[in-house]
Amino acid sequence: MPETVLVVDDDPVQRRLLENMVARFGYQVVLADGGDAAIGLLMGPQAVRVDSVVLDLVMPNLDGLGVLARMREADLDIPVIVQTAHGGIDNVVSAMRAGAADFVVKPASPERLQVSLRNALATRRLAGELQRLKRSRDGALTIADVITRAPAMRNVLRAAEKATTSTIPVLVEGESGVGKELIARTIHGSGERRAKPFIAVNCGAMPENLVESILFGHEKGAFTGATERHVGKFVEADGGTLFLDEVGELPPPAQVKLLRALQEGEVEPVGARKPVKVDVRIISATNRDLIADVKVGRFREDLFYRLHVFPISLPPLRQRPEDIPELAQHFLARFAAEEGKRVRSISAEAQRLLEAFRWPGNVRQLENVIFRAVVLADGEEIGVNEFPQIAAHLSTDIPSPPMQAAPPITAAWPDHPDPDASNRASSPMTAPTPSLRLIDPQGEVRMLDDIEKEVIRFAIAHYHGQMSEVARRLRIGRSTLYRKLEALGLDGDNPEPSESAVAE
Repeated sequence: MPETVLVVDDDPVQRRLLENMVARFGYQVVLADGGDAAIGLLMGPQAVRVDSVVLDLVMPNLDGLGVLARMREADLDIPVIVQTAHGGIDNVVSAMRAGAADFVVKPASPERLQVSLRNALATRRLAGELQRLKRSRDGALTIADVITRAPAMRNVLRAAEKATTSTIPVLVEGESGVGKELIARTIHGSGERRAKPFIAVNCGAMPENLVESILFGHEKGAFTGATERHVGKFVEADGGTLFLDEVGELPPPAQVKLLRALQEGEVEPVGARKPVKVDVRIISATNRDLIADVKVGRFREDLFYRLHVFPISLPPLRQRPEDIPELAQHFLARFAAEEGKRVRSISAEAQRLLEAFRWPGNVRQLENVIFRAVVLADGEEIGVNEFPQIAAHLSTDIPSPPMQAAPPITAAWPDHPDPDASNRASSPMTAPTPSLRLIDPQGEVRMLDDIEKEVIRFAIAHYHGQMSEVARRLRIGRSTLYRKLEALGLDGDNPEPSESAVAE
């Protein structure tokens, strides 16, 4: 959705000219015929979201300076470009002192107004991003810091806001890269524990033999290499929030101890003689189907019900395309500032390209793509040329004609050839069926490791190196998949991830 500009002018002819002009710049336009109408649109019961204001200074009743004063009193941080037929220095000084970002003299040229709007919006985005980064560093992110305009996110934000008023355990569900940790941080930053620590730990990145030590701590000398006492993540988060990312990757022994910690409100460090009391709010996250894991015994049922008290499900980015333009501008402002580049905007054509892409890596992939585009950009605007991988992917994403369903994978038995093999091979409408050999050349059943290696290699090729998708389809954790790759000697020939897997 394009940014919204409020045009305020009592002259209907000027109002219509400005409306057409601003619309040609690619913005959405809202009109007000005077100062009182503008205040109603900005602060009234039917207030609309506005990103910038083009404001006439001379109007009957409430004039432009009066509107600026009311906005300042309400602490509305919206850039205002004032316009007046009188370009005297006194008017300019008064408007700037009242909080205007820029001014134009009537009749304003399209080029001058476009530059003023572009600069004002870019400055606002950068200022907002700096404030958001500061709040993130201080652990004070709020629900209002979540960048979204998508209807699909309304229930998510409503549920997150309800969760801030309690210490109820929250389980954030969603695909990799959708922003589960951001939701966890906003719940913490909006609640009573915002002044206390927010400790995040990735359960899938911890070595199995160190999970208990990392979470619950250990005493000096508790095991080989324990040269110092370690308090553990639970104690670090005492009084605050502990965020357990990818909680479905926890090994069974750690699940048992986590369940006890949640039930008793205490942890027992490795090698300790007595438990330690902790006051911790638990927010966990997963991209797995934990209910399916419970059914097959991969995840403890009693622990699942301890964590799944207040579930919040985040939709993938492809289901909320309204968020793509605003997220792209958000990342653009941040990376342009970090890289010292004067990149201010994304062209309309490039924006359409981003909105047409499916984003399998979700918000994290979009963030990485914008980062790369900012580095590649030479001017003030990012165009299609800065998104070569996305453009190439969309150009080849042409639906193929429907094919007959392929028969299931069958085992090729040397002594019993497939009687339908010749028919399938001669049929032009049937896709070739992959086969899995169960018998070796000596007539013996193949080793299980060899079969597993072949299945994993096929899955990696079939899903184009998207390791999260491979792990999901094989019903194993991603960390488990990487351990199997190393154990089976497949890590050396693992294909490079495709563009769609960049941000996993």
